[in-house]
Amino acid sequence: MIVRTMEECRNSERRVVSDNWESIRMLLKDDKMGFSFHITTIYEDTETHIHYQNHLESVYCISGEGEIEVIGDKTYPIKPGTLYILDNNDEHYLRADKNKEMVMACVFNPPITGAEIHDENGVYPLVE
Repeated sequence: MIVRTMEECRNSERRVVSDNWESIRMLLKDDKMGFSFHITTIYEDTETHIHYQNHLESVYCISGEGEIEVIGDKTYPIKPGTLYILDNNDEHYLRADKNKEMVMACVFNPPITGAEIHDENGVYPLVE
């Protein structure tokens, strides 16, 4: 059994900070569960270009408001209770509203190792 708290993960190498977001990576590849699980805060009034070419992701909004714009498709509002699933490696922009950072629960398949950050194309590398 694996038991971790948000606080212990926040105070470890499992916390990764970027200009637009911070991610507490509570479950990672080395846990051997076949997926990873993160609590990610998207900072208010930001836009992040993301294109997970190597991963599928499901994201549930816990708090805050914003939107996801799928490039070449639609823009969807995000608010608490919204789940979006990037089941086609969808290239997108994730935006948090002004004064409303978003806290999101994220699941990745395949799992990430923990140190990944988006490259210049919004991609996480696939680490074997």
